[in-house]
Formats: sequence, structure tokens, C-alpha cells
Amino acid sequence: MGHREDLLEGAKRCLLQKGFARTTARDIVKESGTNLASIGYHYGSKDALLAQAYVTLVEELSDAFDAEAAGQAPGEPGSLERFRAVWANVVATMREPGSLWRLSMEIVVMGDQLPGVRDELARAQREGARGFVSLLMGVPEEKVTDATADTLGGFYTTLMLGLIAQWTFDPRTAPDADALTEGLRQVVEGVTDGPPVR
Repeated sequence: MGHREDLLEGAKRCLLQKGFARTTARDIVKESGTNLASIGYHYGSKDALLAQAYVTLVEELSDAFDAEAAGQAPGEPGSLERFRAVWANVVATMREPGSLWRLSMEIVVMGDQLPGVRDELARAQREGARGFVSLLMGVPEEKVTDATADTLGGFYTTLMLGLIAQWTFDPRTAPDADALTEGLRQVVEGVTDGPPVR
């Protein structure tokens, strides 16, 4: 590997061990066996490198979301069955000890102290939303329009962030895929336990 790849791998390891705020440029250099100047040369800044490392970790983990590739995709794309299968895979990644999703909460809570990281990740957010639409609706990512990524993809991203927050805060009571699917069904069908709110 070259310095660029070594830095990325080192930054990924640092993120998983220390998180965003506690990882220094010197930590990355030590972990990657490179030098401080190489961070600026290859990535522009430590924050840009950490953001890229996080995006790469998420991309690697998101392969586990793909129910169709795993042969677990019942129902048609866009169906409640597909919704449940994909979210079951997402929830499974949150149940793992040391889940990388805690890093998302670090950005939410400390974003103003990590503006470079936050800004880099904000730019990657639309692509993540596009990926969710592709998985759940069964269309290639390149066919997902910006408008769909911003609306339907934004809905899925909001659901994901809420789920991460709940699993980080209290995994014992956080919803699983069955609860999410039932909640969506109730929203779509207008099912309530009582009279409508006026």
C-alpha cells in the first residue's frame, strides 16, 4: 500500500479505538507508519481524512444491510417485507459490541467542535440517502434522482439516525425491525389506538 491507503487504514483503526475528538494527527501517523506531512498532501487535513475513514467504514458495514445480496429479501422492492428485511440487517449491526454507529452520535453531539469532520460528512450524506433508496426500492443508485435522495432518502436517513440514537442510549428498549415495520404500517394505514388527534 502507498501512504494514502496506509493513512486511511490507520485513521479507521484510530476512529474505532478513540473516536473523532480524541484522535490526533500524531495518532494516525503512528498507527499508519507514515508522517505528518503526508496527511496534508493526500487528504488536505486531519478532519478530511477522518471523515473519509468514517465513510469507508460505513460503506464496508453497509454491505450487511443488503438483504437481497444476502439472499434474505422477501417481498417486492418498496414493500413492507423488504423494509423489514433491510432494517433487520441494519439493527443487527447495532447489536454488535463496539458498533461503529457510536461515532455518528459523537458527530451529532460534538459537531460544533469538529466542524471540518461535520462538513465533510454532510457532503457525503446525500450519497448515503441514495444508497438507502437503492436498497429499499430495488433501483440502481445511479438511477436515484437528487429529489428522491433528498425526500425518501432523507426519510430513511432520519430513521437511521433516530435508530442509532436509541440503540446508543438504551439498547434494551430500542426498536427492532418488527417494531419499525409495524410503526410504518400504522402510519401508512392511519391506524391508531384511539380517536384521531384534532
